[in-house]
Amino acid sequence: MMKTIIAAYSGVLRGTGSSILSALQDLSWLSKSKVEKQLQIISVLQWILTFLVLGVACTVILMYILCTDCWVIAAVYLAWLVFDWNTPKKGGRRSQWVRNWAIWRYFRDYFPVRLVKTHNLLTNRNYIFGYHPHGIMGLGAFCNFSTEATGVGQKFPGIRPYLATLAGNFRMPILRDYLMSGGICPVNRDSIDYILSKNGSGNAIVIVVGGAAESLNCTPGKNSVTLKNRKGFVKLALRHGADLVPVYSFGENEVYKQVIFEEGSWGRWVQKKFQKHIGFAPCIFHGRGLFSSNTWGLLPYSKPITTVVGEPITIPKIDHPSQREVDFYHRMYVSSLIKLFDKYKTKFGLPETEVLDIN
Repeated sequence: MMKTIIAAYSGVLRGTGSSILSALQDLSWLSKSKVEKQLQIISVLQWILTFLVLGVACTVILMYILCTDCWVIAAVYLAWLVFDWNTPKKGGRRSQWVRNWAIWRYFRDYFPVRLVKTHNLLTNRNYIFGYHPHGIMGLGAFCNFSTEATGVGQKFPGIRPYLATLAGNFRMPILRDYLMSGGICPVNRDSIDYILSKNGSGNAIVIVVGGAAESLNCTPGKNSVTLKNRKGFVKLALRHGADLVPVYSFGENEVYKQVIFEEGSWGRWVQKKFQKHIGFAPCIFHGRGLFSSNTWGLLPYSKPITTVVGEPITIPKIDHPSQREVDFYHRMYVSSLIKLFDKYKTKFGLPETEVLDIN
């Protein structure tokens, strides 16, 4: 009996059984792949919800707690908020632990996001990175410079990146602390002046130059930047002697589809009013659904985002730069950005005839 079982077992291993085992192994691999995909979706979804609703939700919850028996908890946090109010203006409170969370690697792999280094950056200098284009949410900017998922710390050793975003986000409870932990700071003069003048060297402020105005025109297949009249960042660079670094993110505009309102339409009028008075412009956009890429939803489409960091432009320190000096270095920056785009566009899926529109 035992010999029969052993013989049968051997036969199974030689024949059909090995195929079954192989199939089971394949099934296991597929299951692992599916689990990883779900983790990627969850990681992106949590950031999208953070971006859209965390600040408002935490404010409402805090006000609610103040009206309950647990009001002491909310009161203590509010007291801490008052005490800590100016921290975002002084470089924030970054956490390498948060920047290295495994969830950001799943976020990276969802698209995937990639960071390309073209030149070394000296640690005895400060920098202003001009990030283009804005896209709907600047997902490439966040992944590359507010986390370590793409290895920014390894590619640029000794350089501390600070992604600048709307100052209003830092008035929101909990959200402000979450943003600061990733090295995100307010995009205002006080914050930028502090980082570039009182925080030593090796700092890199990442400014999405086009801002809300640029986000209104982002759509798949379109490579255009709002830059022609954006010169404030050049003036800041001159005042601090911070080198300018053009950065272009190929694929940033591909991850969402947007309804573009024509100039003069009521929709564009509403968007511009929001932009002027609140600082951001509401967009009507959509990505894919949570459970299917064939339905609409808030999840971005899984399209590659490749962020190329260009060659730094050496900027002299001029305490009171003239308009002529600002214009000169602005033209130099625009030229450098166009050269960067033209050099790498074919490597990342664009035709040789593609032209970067400067608006």
